[in-house]
Amino acid sequence: MSESMRELLQDLVKAFGETFQMVGVSLTLSIVIGIPLGLLLFVSSRGLFLSNRFINMVGGLLVNIIRSVPFVILLVLVLPITQKLVGSTIGPGAASVPLSIVSVAFYARLVQVALCEVNRGVIEAATATGATPLQIITHVLMPEALPGLLRGLTVTAVSLIGYSAMAGIVGGGGVGDLAIRFGYYRYETNVMVITVVILIVLVQLVQTFGDYIAAKSDRG
Repeated sequence: MSESMRELLQDLVKAFGETFQMVGVSLTLSIVIGIPLGLLLFVSSRGLFLSNRFINMVGGLLVNIIRSVPFVILLVLVLPITQKLVGSTIGPGAASVPLSIVSVAFYARLVQVALCEVNRGVIEAATATGATPLQIITHVLMPEALPGLLRGLTVTAVSLIGYSAMAGIVGGGGVGDLAIRFGYYRYETNVMVITVVILIVLVQLVQTFGDYIAAKSDRG
């Protein structure tokens, strides 16, 4: 193996390691924060047991604002927050901050949509039997919405892979940074083609695995 090919492989391994780090952190926070936020948006809507129009309006507005801002602009807007939280504005750790903000808002809305698809009759039946709100959430809402939650998580993961590539524009590292440094600045088109092909394969694997798990949970 030539020296240049060996260096390229090392750069690719490092870049994808950074990408997995960014996506992993963001996806974890999407689950930890996005699910409760989406659940809050759902149960606070009119007609449910924890109805609160003010909370629903404020939460929905916040989610919509974050989702409305283009990711590249958000990267720059949250630089002061990133600096305080991470102590740096470059690298995969720093890029994980705006990625997490976007992914939490994105997945929270998908969680709300998945919960809205749960049959209201099931909720009403649980309420009629004297089930508490917590019991309804843990034993009715979440199990019934599980396939939709998994599909939403898959969509979020695929979106994060694309967003993480954008983070390379501002020094976030990962495959985006590799493609820009080699494929754009050095005119090494082969590097950009390789990264694109690997990203396509990665997205297909994530989507296939997510669809499989969602289908298994739906049949279960």
